[in-house]
Amino acid sequence: MIRVVLVDDQALFRAGVRMLVGSQPDLEVVGEAGDGQEAIDVVRATRPDVVMMDIRMPVMDGLTATARILELFDRPGEPDPPRIVMLTTFDLDEAAARAIRQGASGFLLKDADPEFLLAAIRTVHAGSSVIAASATRELFAHFAAPATTPVPPSYDDLTEREKEIFALAARGLSNSEIAAREFLSEATVKTHISRILAKLSLRDRVQLVVFAFEHGLN
Repeated sequence: MIRVVLVDDQALFRAGVRMLVGSQPDLEVVGEAGDGQEAIDVVRATRPDVVMMDIRMPVMDGLTATARILELFDRPGEPDPPRIVMLTTFDLDEAAARAIRQGASGFLLKDADPEFLLAAIRTVHAGSSVIAASATRELFAHFAAPATTPVPPSYDDLTEREKEIFALAARGLSNSEIAAREFLSEATVKTHISRILAKLSLRDRVQLVVFAFEHGLN
């Protein structure tokens, strides 16, 4: 069972998503919040797997709440933090880009197709892929400042093949697209991606895209 917390200041929107999520046998809504401050308390109490976080809310916005929630779990003995998906009404949203830099696992448009929303929850929970790597890349291409951070030594630990796969993933290509381009099986691509993430200490494909932009590897 994937435990979900919904955070949005619109009660009607939360009710709709709660009904949708609750209709699935593998998903469960364990808490709701109407602002960022309340979200922190709910997440602390319920320890969800996934948080659907609105960006613009009263009292405390989703950006600040995301940073503070991730800080809660960044302590010895704490479990892994929940995957946080930002909810926005804009497909190119600077706040979403900032949230992803802080550690959010991706973003969704609030008018996304219901089946896509459900798939997104399962996808970020699995941790092996990202909601829309191509959309994340477009977001960062639009808002990210030129890279100024040196490439860390861990990048040199990648094999030449892994660097090729890294470059394609950083451009937003899916496993199937990389497999077709490189004449590999999807299972082989998935193995390469897992090794790349491990070597670079990255959590998921979203963070891979962020890493590429921050270090000028895009």
